[in-house]
Amino acid sequence: MDYELSPMQSSGIECGNRPTRSAMESLLTGFSIEVTPRTAEKIPDFRSLLPSGTRVYIAHIEGTPIVDTVATARRISAEGFPVMPHFPARIINDRSILADWIARYQGEAGVEEALVLAGGSSDPLGEFENSMQLLETGLFGRAGFARIHVAGHPEGNRDIDPDGSTAQVDRALSWKQRFAETSSADMAIVTQFCFDASPVVAWANRIREQGISLPVHIGAAGPAKLQTMIRFAVACGIGASLRVLRKRARDLSKLLLPFEPGEYLSGIADHRTRRSDSNIAAVHFFPLGGIAACAKWINANGGAPAQSEAGQTRVDT
Repeated sequence: MDYELSPMQSSGIECGNRPTRSAMESLLTGFSIEVTPRTAEKIPDFRSLLPSGTRVYIAHIEGTPIVDTVATARRISAEGFPVMPHFPARIINDRSILADWIARYQGEAGVEEALVLAGGSSDPLGEFENSMQLLETGLFGRAGFARIHVAGHPEGNRDIDPDGSTAQVDRALSWKQRFAETSSADMAIVTQFCFDASPVVAWANRIREQGISLPVHIGAAGPAKLQTMIRFAVACGIGASLRVLRKRARDLSKLLLPFEPGEYLSGIADHRTRRSDSNIAAVHFFPLGGIAACAKWINANGGAPAQSEAGQTRVDT
């Protein structure tokens, strides 16, 4: 297992037949994927795995030097991919450090996109403790960032709402919606990975009814061993959909087989087919079982094929 996670901390789904191949292809169009400097080092050339134009998020784990994440962004950008580094509020000491990070990413890697989030650290290292405080600095706008993504929590977030409600996360999304209406950047919500389509669809429907019009990029875990999936799910506070993994774990015949996101994404694709006004716009993959395995699964299930360095389509990854 070669992935390090950066935690982001009525069902509402219609039942029907398994969605068509075209529905899954539509859902996987414009997917994104997340890497860390350590996992990116294991990939000789991302062009052998990912279709042209795939957005690659650069996760910033606490303790990782900024020079490493910037170097990863520069390398992947040079291979022709738009990169979106994480800006975790709780590990950014102050405004001057935030300005330095923005300048480094922009000056050294040509970055113009950011995922702005609170981050997985329980205690802030400095003056910032949430993503809204980073956005309020105005530094991303002054730097001319063209796209900003923010975190969404379909199953809630106990760090933000210890009482198990969604009061604080709902207020935060409303604030981000208002911010988006005054920002020149394109904005979207990207969620933590889940395993059950029902709570995700219900949440997406609910926030739309509350006036949140930002497009939603739903998180999905790439194929991984079940034990690996459960470990990351528990560490990241995955909620009700964790029952999908626990049910699978009770079947000893499947315990050693990789767990794949097919059933989960089929449910999302089915919803999008039935609801033309769905706010679910794309899928963001967390490659818990490895970047290559995740890319291979995407390609086999309807995603666009990768492009080789010479521009030739590659199917075998």
